[in-house]
Amino acid sequence: MARDYYEILGVSRDADKEEIKQAYRRLARKYHPDVNKEPGAEDRFKEINRAYEVLSEAETRGRYDRFGPEGVSGAAGAGFQDVGDMGGFADIFESIFSGFGGGMGSPTQQRRRSGPARGDDLRLDLKLDFREAIFGGEKEIRISHLENCEVCSGSGAKPGTRPRTCSTCTGSGQVRRVTRTPFGSFTQVSTCPTCNGTGMVIEDKCDACDGKGANQVTKKLKITIPAGVDNGTRLRISSEGDAGQRSGPAGDLYVYLFVNEDEEFQRDGINILSEIKVSYLQAILGCRLEVDTVDGLVELIIPAGTQPNTVMKLENRGVPRLGNPVSRGDHMLNVLIDIPNKVTPEERELLEKLAKIKGDRTGKGGQGFLGNLFK
Repeated sequence: MARDYYEILGVSRDADKEEIKQAYRRLARKYHPDVNKEPGAEDRFKEINRAYEVLSEAETRGRYDRFGPEGVSGAAGAGFQDVGDMGGFADIFESIFSGFGGGMGSPTQQRRRSGPARGDDLRLDLKLDFREAIFGGEKEIRISHLENCEVCSGSGAKPGTRPRTCSTCTGSGQVRRVTRTPFGSFTQVSTCPTCNGTGMVIEDKCDACDGKGANQVTKKLKITIPAGVDNGTRLRISSEGDAGQRSGPAGDLYVYLFVNEDEEFQRDGINILSEIKVSYLQAILGCRLEVDTVDGLVELIIPAGTQPNTVMKLENRGVPRLGNPVSRGDHMLNVLIDIPNKVTPEERELLEKLAKIKGDRTGKGGQGFLGNLFK
């Protein structure tokens, strides 16, 4: 009995066209005869192709769902008559071969591969102190990247000589190999082994870079940290990545910022949070205090009768808005009231007098007042 086509591709019966295509690509890479030399791989590959041939087309899939394999017994090969109808059969085989040294491509694509190539981007993680992230400023960093060799100007050839065109690939950087499969001949394109895809051969290598055209260089850079950055902010430093190949442009350097925690301050968006502790007498009577902010000491008025966990706001003492440092958030202070566990006899005597006065005024005893104060 023939195996179920959905089971062959490992997809559910309600899988959409894209899921079926992805499953086919994955299995075709694994069992293609040019890749898999195990016994039975070719038969498995044929089975995978047959399943995809039927399930990739809405009409044949519908007949298969209704009548099973008998409903599509005359449809063999129909799905491979037109590459466009297949949704890119050549593209599928390009994907199969790309993991083994290259895929199919047009002459224009081949020339592009052997032409100028942009250098790789680099990443650097940078830690900042809390206040550095808030106010920004200049920061010196050290990076290691590839720079074009100054002796040969990036050509890799000894001064006075020039690279020659590779005779193996005639400068394309790629070689072609025709592979026969049960479905016809397919062209496999791979990187030229003689020139490693550059299209050029260096006969007299530059001594300074050993023919590579670039050297690993460690250098210092000064970068500007904008005010208001936060964890995960990414800065792009143009052209400070690795040098490009064959006169291609350099890549970029990406600096990822991470902010150290502060013992006193926390950040909430563009606001800064902190706590301030006052005595119960200061809370009852009110007072003026100097409190610490990221800008330094600032005077804060504690109104009489301030309650525990009252949040007081210092406007424009928070974090500058990223990209608009003139606009700043606020500094929010949570007021904590320090109630002593013990008092001196003199303090207790005064408090009892206060409790009695309060009790006389309200017509109630004063013990409740003291009880609440020191409980």
